[in-house]
Amino acid sequence: MKPPRDITSMADLRVEIDALDRQLMTLLGQRARLIDRAAELKPAEGLPARTTDRVAQVLANARANAAEHGVDPDLAERIWHQLIEAAIAQEEDVMGPDKGRNA
Repeated sequence: MKPPRDITSMADLRVEIDALDRQLMTLLGQRARLIDRAAELKPAEGLPARTTDRVAQVLANARANAAEHGVDPDLAERIWHQLIEAAIAQEEDVMGPDKGRNA
């Protein structure tokens, strides 16, 4: 990745953004595979797909990480809220909706 100051045209900027978007998708794919594994592990530990305390912790982590990296914490929380809801739905697909109840 080039530092933003070294990018001199919109065409070059778009190339950098597209490369970063591919990296983000790689990370999201890795996260999805971890969620698949969570859906396999949770039943053995008696955990539901949605655990209120963990949701709050992940959102707090997102806000803190955002602030640390110069990202708007409110934006990060909204994005992570969507990630969490998608993860819970993904887990419920594996575990069944009756295992998705709050703990």
